[in-house]
Amino acid sequence: MPFDFRRFDIYRKVPKDLTQPTYTGAIISVCCCLFILFLFLSELTGFITTEVVNELYVDDPDKDSGGKIDVSLNISLPNLHCELVGLDIQDEMGRHEVGHIDNSMKIPLNNGAGCRFEGQFSINKVPGNFHVSTHSATAQPQNPDMTHVIHKLSFGDTLQVQNVHGAFNALGGADRLTSNPLASHDYILKIVPTVYEDKSGKQRYSYQYTVANKEYVAYSHTGRIIPAIWFRYDLSPITVKYTERQQPLYRFITTICAIIGGTFTVAGILDSCIFTASEAWKKIQLGKMH
Repeated sequence: MPFDFRRFDIYRKVPKDLTQPTYTGAIISVCCCLFILFLFLSELTGFITTEVVNELYVDDPDKDSGGKIDVSLNISLPNLHCELVGLDIQDEMGRHEVGHIDNSMKIPLNNGAGCRFEGQFSINKVPGNFHVSTHSATAQPQNPDMTHVIHKLSFGDTLQVQNVHGAFNALGGADRLTSNPLASHDYILKIVPTVYEDKSGKQRYSYQYTVANKEYVAYSHTGRIIPAIWFRYDLSPITVKYTERQQPLYRFITTICAIIGGTFTVAGILDSCIFTASEAWKKIQLGKMH
């Protein structure tokens, strides 16, 4: 007797003339298909959407930077002439630079009465400060007006990622135009290293920061001290890392199979219960008629 491979068929077929369609079964089948379609589209949306997860750890992520951090500063002083405006940089490694001019520009405002300073420079990864002042001017003004607006202050690469909402430009939009013109401003920054890794494994290094500020008129035994806009910074040892992740294909397929199988199973049980109850009710009604 030849071997019949069809014996391995666990999905045995029932002839159509032995099955009975019902309105209840049709309604349940349509609802079942719509429910499966809804869950499938929900899972498909989750599968194609990139998830951004974050973690914290102690490390210096950008070891190839040479111990430097790139800084971008954009600030307007509407009541101070450009020839008086300068940038000074100091830190605990002994750096003391007065009147930094590399990669910077000054744009006159208010018919030359004010100035907009835009600069790109680097700082060492040690506590220090950089400040906008008149210290580098040839002749010091009698009453320099340090009222200002900070348009941008950022560190490292610019991250423009929709799913990441961090304090990369915490001072952007800071308005001190109504402050005392002769007052100094201290911005105390805590800089937090930040790494963003995309799905391809490429990493970008940026820095978030928190800020506290105070405003004061400083005096010494010789009289009033020339005001300045100070940015005093320190680095946090904690690094924040954002990683793009996408649901793997095998998990998506597994979920879809579970949705289809589970929905059909539950719908079959529900239909069977309704059909059995309906048949029992018909028998009861026939018994009452007899």
